[in-house]
Amino acid sequence: MASAAPTPNPPPRERILAVASQLFYAQGIRAVGIDGIIDRSGVAKASFYKHFPSKNDLVAEVLTRLGVAWRQWLADAVDRWSGDPSARPLAVFDALGERLGSSGFRGCVFINSIVELADREHAGHAVAHDHKRQVTAYLERLLLEAQVRPAADLANQLMMLIDGAIVTALRTGSAEASSSAKEVARILIEERLARHRQRC
Repeated sequence: MASAAPTPNPPPRERILAVASQLFYAQGIRAVGIDGIIDRSGVAKASFYKHFPSKNDLVAEVLTRLGVAWRQWLADAVDRWSGDPSARPLAVFDALGERLGSSGFRGCVFINSIVELADREHAGHAVAHDHKRQVTAYLERLLLEAQVRPAADLANQLMMLIDGAIVTALRTGSAEASSSAKEVARILIEERLARHRQRC
């Protein structure tokens, strides 16, 4: 019987990104040094700097990739929770509950990064801010599809509820924050729909 082919070793760039993603989330961006990433990823220092001239470049790339993955996860999770457009804005909080209750939850890497990298000119801060902007735009689309209008300001409010639930879950160690946030979101959406009906 032929033995299974060995799993190919990921390219250096991918190993660096994988290790940095894990360490930044577990320990924080500022606490993780380049030497530690090089050591854990098993690449030469010259190879590291070939792909990432500075730590800031690495931080921006890690956060960009994590943002793409997180937004895809959210969209897929909402799809799983509900196919009904009217229910999908609240399904966001059901999906969030999955994440808050997962093992190894250490908060939101984007909120953590914004706090650590408070300088708005830092590339990592800008990427994290853009991620939040894109999530808010997704919430606005869900609200519009649910016929909840106007949607822009309400999407911002839902984003605040999401961020608040994440921080509360980290503080309390409980995923119940997503359920509480969902109930507040339900009230806001119902009030918006009621006002819309009164104007019609």
